[in-house]
Amino acid sequence: MLPGALTPTLQAHLSRLGARLSFAEAAAELGHLKGVRVAASTARRRTEADGAVYAARQDAEAARVLAEAPPPRRGPAVQQVSVDGAMVGLTDGSWREVRTLAIGTVVPGRQPGTVRCAEGSYFARMCDAATFITLATGEMHRRGVETAGVVALVADGADWEQTFGDSHCPEAVRILDFPHGAQRLGDVAEAVWGTQETGQTWAAGQRQELRDGTPEAVLAAIQALPVAEARDVAEAGRVQAAVLGYLEPRLEQMRYAAFRAQGLPIGSGLVESANRHVVKARLGGAGRRWAETNVTPLLALRGALCSERWDEAWAAIAETRRDHAGRARRPAAPSAAAAAAASVAAPHRRSCLPASPALPRSGPKTIVNGRPTARHPWKRFPAVHPPPPAKL
Repeated sequence: MLPGALTPTLQAHLSRLGARLSFAEAAAELGHLKGVRVAASTARRRTEADGAVYAARQDAEAARVLAEAPPPRRGPAVQQVSVDGAMVGLTDGSWREVRTLAIGTVVPGRQPGTVRCAEGSYFARMCDAATFITLATGEMHRRGVETAGVVALVADGADWEQTFGDSHCPEAVRILDFPHGAQRLGDVAEAVWGTQETGQTWAAGQRQELRDGTPEAVLAAIQALPVAEARDVAEAGRVQAAVLGYLEPRLEQMRYAAFRAQGLPIGSGLVESANRHVVKARLGGAGRRWAETNVTPLLALRGALCSERWDEAWAAIAETRRDHAGRARRPAAPSAAAAAAASVAAPHRRSCLPASPALPRSGPKTIVNGRPTARHPWKRFPAVHPPPPAKL
């Protein structure tokens, strides 16, 4: 048994529901499915407490891996690693970034010449980049990233994401998320031609060239744009410079034709999906605001749930809670002086109250040979009276 009024199974159900639904909905669903009524505040308190326990276990595992450097697990032949951020609203009205790691095994896609990710797993925390890079060590080790045949680090180009790769998988193939690169082509086309069909046709052709051709040709096409003919020459020039400033340093990360020929993914949809399903589906939404200390517990449970590792996570949570309860119930070890004093038998103290004297018996016996006599109260004041005789 675990501490609390619910059985371990019901507690697991309640925390799982609380990780999926609002706390009021989780309490209602538990009552509907199991016939057990709890308040929404109980669902919130129990879910957040269990999430805090699991987050602490994950953090401890990351510290253990960093300290002991145990042999990593065997990774797959091709693996994708992606990291990204999403914003979550807090009760003080501010917004904070949640950073998410998504890892998947790259397998052939359903269409010839395509690939997809299977066995996705997720790790998310609301913290600064340096702390996130450290805490993600446990999940990277668990998935065997260090021993995978080829690792594709697909990201949107943020500096902290590249630092993540430098720390955990420096040998990974760095790939700029294709939609992020393609989006810049539409931006610069619109700055030059507005919404005219000429700009849309140019952007579509350059996206095709970026995917199947060379990034050098795309950069040359951007530099050759007729900026001087734009309605707002200054704005068009500013957007052109910004797009070139974003794409040129990432030239080697945009060789999408070569990446696809190697069977590597070119999109970070794995982590974009995690932002929606792991983070936003529970912590986002209109009117949802969170205390800062309660975000990470929910993220820890959401990561286990969406990674299909709930049973493993709950076993760790239950084990930790039992250990904590056992230590709380266990009396503190007595000191040496207390143990020596306890070894001396204490003198037996007699009661200061005199024994009550036997009360004299008065009146005839009410029970003879185990049967009540006519004087017994049951006979004199029966609980059930016989019905009156019927009148003829």
